[in-house]
Amino acid sequence: MFKTKRQGNTFLNLVSWSGNKMSRFLVAGIVLIAIAGFSFGEALNWPTWRGPQSNGMAPKNATPPIKWSEKENIKWKVEVPGKGSSSPIIWGDDIFLTTAIKTDRIAKKDEQPKRNENFEAKTVPTANFYRFEVLCFDKNTGKLKWNKIANEAFPHEGHHSTHSYAAGSCVTDGKKLYVSFGSFGFYCFDMSGNLLWQRDFGRLTTRLGWGEAVTPSLFNDSLVLNLDQEINSKIVAVDCNTGKTKWEKDRDEKTTWNTPLIVTHLDKTQVILNGTNRVRSYNLADGSLIWETSGMTTNAIPSPISANGMAYVMSGYRGASAIAIPLNSTGVLDTPEKVAWQYAKGTPYVPSPIINEDMLYFTKANTGILTALDLKTGKPIFEEFRLENTSILYASPVIANGMIYFMDRDGTTVVIKTGRKPEIIATNRLNESIDASPAISGKTLFIRGEKHLFAIEE
Repeated sequence: MFKTKRQGNTFLNLVSWSGNKMSRFLVAGIVLIAIAGFSFGEALNWPTWRGPQSNGMAPKNATPPIKWSEKENIKWKVEVPGKGSSSPIIWGDDIFLTTAIKTDRIAKKDEQPKRNENFEAKTVPTANFYRFEVLCFDKNTGKLKWNKIANEAFPHEGHHSTHSYAAGSCVTDGKKLYVSFGSFGFYCFDMSGNLLWQRDFGRLTTRLGWGEAVTPSLFNDSLVLNLDQEINSKIVAVDCNTGKTKWEKDRDEKTTWNTPLIVTHLDKTQVILNGTNRVRSYNLADGSLIWETSGMTTNAIPSPISANGMAYVMSGYRGASAIAIPLNSTGVLDTPEKVAWQYAKGTPYVPSPIINEDMLYFTKANTGILTALDLKTGKPIFEEFRLENTSILYASPVIANGMIYFMDRDGTTVVIKTGRKPEIIATNRLNESIDASPAISGKTLFIRGEKHLFAIEE
């Protein structure tokens, strides 16, 4: 077994080779790959919702297609039962997804959640029990290899009309699969779908009943969960092997939906979590606070991202805010001179930003209006570039082979070439809504639509 650990990564990449007979030539090749700075597995795996480095960036040798349609470059297409917006993750030849399937079982009248009278809430309650399932597909054929029912339960609250009960994505280290259904439980399976442990952190109560989206973050033997809600918010780290709590910290936050960023800097591993009140960094070892700064706008959804010794945090609902924070910071950072830079225009509501070389890309609110900043200075390289044929974006962008993929909720994907002058290379369309961030493995792009999982390959 070969092991490599990337600096600043959210997990330990493991590459295992089985079999009794392996040629010296193959062994030598693998060693050379490891020496070159990446593992063989890293080139093909997409172990969490934003990929090997938790930033939406595919390995350098990834070459997914830039053009496709319902009739062009579709390697396979398979129906996914139920409803969910969790992203596909990949390890080896396996793709993992979560879904929530409505059953015919009806809850008692007095148990059913009440519809929120606030029109803006757009909250959809339910009278039905749901089956919360984990699905494993063959990466090469799309064939369903196994599915496991994690829980069958009645949702205590509804969800936003554009949301679902299965929004949290899985994460894996190649040995275990970690699955979050929030209020409906946290689960650890082996790679064949056998349950190893499970945890129940109780019912979460989200803002206006808009629903949950808890995606765990993984680093070595620690699994970190953002449990922000309307009351009793907290961040929890559990042991990957047992599910037992390592530490937990209360948070004076309302509901957020961002995934913790775990990054190592100067031999200290930090957990960075976005928030409306405060942006905070915790020590992964014990949960102690390393630094904090003023918070974001309401509903902090975009996840933090890191590069070059900096953390970049932003949000864009009912306002705009982006902050660049040195990772060597300590204490309270509420004055401008204690952060690298701040920017207050055109930041995202739902999608997370993405980095390429010295540029930070993000879209305005949920629109296809693109801005790019200089990573070091925060100065705009370009602002308000229109991604044509897009209207509403939920999925976070991904980047591969010098191309950035932006996905609209109507099924449109706009591909732009990276650089200081944005250039649209292709506009592609599938005939169903896309909310989940895509995954990339080698020359294949995997897209989870409203009803299907697509493998796109030239």
